[in-house]
Amino acid sequence: MKYAKLGTSDLTVSRICLGCMGFGDPTAGQHTWTVGEDATRTIVKQALDAGINFFDTAIAYQSGTSEQYVGRALRDFARREGVVVATKFLPRTAAEIDEGVSGQQHIANSIDASLSHLGLDFVDLYIYHMWDYNTPLRDIMEGLAQVVRAGKARYVGIANVYAWQLQKANDLAEREGFPKFVSVQNHMNLIFREDEREMLPCCAEEGIALTPYSALASGRLARRPGETSKRLAEDSYAKFKYDATAEADALIIERVAKVAESRGISMTEVSLAWLLTKVTSPIVGATKQHHVDGAVAAAELELSAEEIAYLEEAYVPHAIVGVMAQNKPADAGKEHVWLSNAKYLKDEQK
Repeated sequence: MKYAKLGTSDLTVSRICLGCMGFGDPTAGQHTWTVGEDATRTIVKQALDAGINFFDTAIAYQSGTSEQYVGRALRDFARREGVVVATKFLPRTAAEIDEGVSGQQHIANSIDASLSHLGLDFVDLYIYHMWDYNTPLRDIMEGLAQVVRAGKARYVGIANVYAWQLQKANDLAEREGFPKFVSVQNHMNLIFREDEREMLPCCAEEGIALTPYSALASGRLARRPGETSKRLAEDSYAKFKYDATAEADALIIERVAKVAESRGISMTEVSLAWLLTKVTSPIVGATKQHHVDGAVAAAELELSAEEIAYLEEAYVPHAIVGVMAQNKPADAGKEHVWLSNAKYLKDEQK
């Protein structure tokens, strides 16, 4: 496994980050394709043995059960100083806003709940999961500063954000002495490359790490068009993100397959090796052991300039989809679809 510094932080992370959205009680949240604790432990142990030291989860994943499963596995199989643990917090809910819960208090409640789930005293990276249009940015940045000062997080990151929002937040942090975001976790892969326009140059200029999610487009970049899996069949959210551009994307996916065939390797390796030419550490989900094998192999693969050009040249501009498309100012005051899992906050405070 290869390693890199996470932006301007002193964190050294594996070039592959194990994404933990696929771990958690399948009955506890919006995803039915997640795996239980036994499978989680097996995959986490395999990842550790392969040299992966970077793990990304979130309080929203299956109502906190992803954090619980991952936390127990890491405590059993790893030294705390040997792993980099990241988790994420959601925006305030409409109910919290109505009750007068401030942005700072919401973040304090969220980090305490996550640390309880994980069984940890601190996380290495605490990530602002999506822009909260209903909460002043200063409240968010001050709330994160309080978390870092309390020793509950070493660094802060941000996800599902536009380049102007990232720069606005970090400019405020610099003026006020708050911690700046050291990483960005956005949607990026071979069939969704919109961040190349502004986010990648912005992060290169500022020394900010890129740790994109959906690195394999929910499995689409790991299989030929027409091949299926449990997740491809059941993940309605992924269909929402990718079905509208399936025809254009199929050409790129076919090219991935051709490069993989010519090399005698998997499509997973080709897709991730391409992404690794542009980012620090892509987040790769795993619900089966061979998912880890493919990701680890990709970290050692170097594509030629000709192969990269062949994979890239068929891309056409895509509309913004997913979290960033849904989470916008027009939704102000409404309960966001992703916030349904935040009910645990009230449950745990009863």
